Amino acid sequence: MLHATQQNAYPCFMSLIQVRDLSEDTVRALRVKAAERGLSLSGFLRVELDRLARSPSNAEVVRRLLERDRRGGPTTAQTVGEIRRTREAS
Repeated sequence: MLHATQQNAYPCFMSLIQVRDLSEDTVRALRVKAAERGLSLSGFLRVELDRLARSPSNAEVVRRLLERDRRGGPTTAQTVGEIRRTREAS
């Protein structure tokens, strides 16, 4: 049970994630990136994990691509022809 002062400090419970077996090089690189942004390591990781959680999964990207209206775009032959022209020009 939380103490009364702790209940006010934490109006909603936050999850805790522990990552084990990180190399010292990885931790050092993350600390450098955090410092470059003026953040603590914990703050930096929170921002990066939030960004990662918001990004679409591979399945979502594929679903979006399949839903696109592809009418009116170049044909396969036009695309292949353009690739060949580009290669021959270089």
